[in-house]
Parts: sequence; structure tokens; C-alpha cells
Amino acid sequence: MVSNPIPVFSLEPEEILVVANRKMEGSIDLAHYYMERRLIPKSHFLPLSLTTEETMSRVEYDDTLKINVFDTIKKLRPKNRIAAIVLIYGVPLKVMPPVPDSGELETIRQLGRNNALKDGQTHKSDRLNKTNMRAAVDSELSLVLAGDYDLDGWIPNPYFLGFQEEDLPLNKDQVLLVSRLDGPDPATVYRIINDSLETEKIGLQGKAYFDARWPMEEKNDVSGYKRYDQSIHRAAAIVGKRMRVVVDEQEELFPEKSCPETALYCGWYSLAKYVDSFSWQKGSIGYHIASAECSTLRGHNRPIWCLKMLEKGVAATIGPVHEPYVQGFPLPELFFGHLVEGYMSLGEAYLISLPFLSWQTILIGDPLYRPFALRQNLRNF
Repeated sequence: MVSNPIPVFSLEPEEILVVANRKMEGSIDLAHYYMERRLIPKSHFLPLSLTTEETMSRVEYDDTLKINVFDTIKKLRPKNRIAAIVLIYGVPLKVMPPVPDSGELETIRQLGRNNALKDGQTHKSDRLNKTNMRAAVDSELSLVLAGDYDLDGWIPNPYFLGFQEEDLPLNKDQVLLVSRLDGPDPATVYRIINDSLETEKIGLQGKAYFDARWPMEEKNDVSGYKRYDQSIHRAAAIVGKRMRVVVDEQEELFPEKSCPETALYCGWYSLAKYVDSFSWQKGSIGYHIASAECSTLRGHNRPIWCLKMLEKGVAATIGPVHEPYVQGFPLPELFFGHLVEGYMSLGEAYLISLPFLSWQTILIGDPLYRPFALRQNLRNF
């Protein structure tokens, strides 16, 4: 049940900073197009020269992207409240961990001489390589105002509704909403922008498909996969007050071509193997709960879910760039529940449903996109 108090900040165009990559062909033009269509002030544009690879070094992140974003927000404030950042096609997806120092490198080399590392040695090697410090650029950049913080692992998101009663290391003033307008090519990004704007005029039409793996069990003490499976069921029940819903509770996924007029989707678990089940409506939104489904947005004919869904026509999707663990995904009942209520934009619904920051998950889509009009009778689910 969606019953927690809602920390909405009602995102407006003048509260957005847009970041593009000068080195990526099409990035600057896309940024200008988006800003003009959404009436974002021209002064809220930050063009940078970044690598055109999808992964950037921690040094480039710190010394070019992070510091320039921070300085730009500082210059715009206090006259302008910046609450969100939109990264445009060409800004890297992933940031590497810091480079190990000389002593750590020597230990790594010594461990590497063992052909078969024991479990403890593997864990030590991962720790020395700082694998747990790699992250999505977007998730890291959401903490650009937070100062220094521990890069090892995730940080609880103070906007997440499930953490509202907890004492957290960060407060909401230190967190920005970050999303991206991205895809395999500029044409896809122009389509996302246009589809979002056009859909807002009439509202998102179609059906919602929720692909659980087990029947619903009303238990409050579950965790992990069971918790998210229950959340998919709860999301379906909430969305069912707004549109027609189809729920599958078998371990098999929806068969190919079995989901016509798809407007919303959430399901799991087909790792890096998109199933072509859906006929996506204009403005459609969905995500698949599986690891590293947003590890790349480049090229075509790769079977990961985020890339294929964008190719097939969705306006927004969510996915991780590395292994997020299931608890790193947005909670479906919160994301879809508040989205269909109509009080929140896409970006706001994402922010309040996402448990962790400085981690792996990203939102692809216009954060201002509001696919549903307000429905007062849905206020109390």
C-alpha cells in the first residue's frame, strides 16, 4: 500500500541543469532542442568536453564533470534553485573506481599469480581493485552537493519512501534528481522527447503488464526476490484503478507478441535476453528487474533490456550499469503507484522509489514527463 508521506518538490523546467558532451556528435543539438521544447532557461546549459566512451575514469569524473556541475550550480544559486540534472546523449554511463595505489597494485599482482584464487583471496582482490566503488555516472552525480562521502558500496537515498523514518547519513538538500535523455542514436532521443510531450496532451493510453514469478502472498517479513515479486503484484493492483492490467504470476515470462498496446511494464527475470513480447504505445514506460540491463546504450542488436526497449519505442526505462542486487532497483509499487496518481512527474516517481545512490541504477527519460493527469480519487491507495 502506498501510504507514506510524499516528499514532492514539484519539479519545474527552471530547476533543471542540462549537461551535454561537445565531443559527441548530436549531443549539443539535442540539448538545445530539449531545452527549447521544455522552456528551460538558456543559462542552465553546461556543455563539456568528455570522453565519447561509455565509461569514464574517476579522474575525469572528478576533475571535469563533477567539478563543473558543482561550480555551475553554485553560480546559478541562490537566484535559481537547481533540483535536477538531465544528461544528454554522449555523456558517459559509467564511472570507474579510483585507481589502486602502488601498494595495492603489488598485492593484486601477487594474488593474480595464483591461477585459482580462494574465496577470501577473490574478495580481497575485488576490495583492492575497488570494484564496489564503480557506479553509474548519474547515480554518483546525484550527490554532487554532498561533499566527500564513502565510495565503497551504496548510500541510502533520503527521498526513498521506505527510509523516511530512519536516521540517514545524507539529507534531501544534498541530493539531486538525475536522469538522462539517451539511446543508441540521436533519432531515438528526439523520439523520446517528442513522444513524451505529445503523450502529455492526451494521457498515456493502453494496457499495463506486470510479470511476477509467483502468486501473491500477503506477508510483511519477506525480503529480496520475494519482496520485489510482491511489489510487482501491489503495483498491478494500484495501476488497475487507472487502466486495464494484465498480471502473469508464472515463472515463465510473457510469450513473444503476447502484450499488445503496452503502456506500462514491469517484470523479471531474463538476464540480458530481451523477450519481444510487447507492442509499445507512444509514451510507454517500463523496466525489467535484472542485472546490468543498462550496461550499454550503444549499437544495435544487443539483447539487453534497456537498449532493446528504447529501440522498440519506449519513452522511459530504468536499468543498472553493473550488478545492483535486487534491492537496488526502484520498488515497483512506489514507482508505478505514484506515477499513475498524477501528482508526480516521471523523475519524481523515480526518486522516491529508488533505495540507493552512488550506485548502479539510471533513469532514461524526460524527468518532467507527466503521462497521467491528476486523479483525486486515487490519492489514498
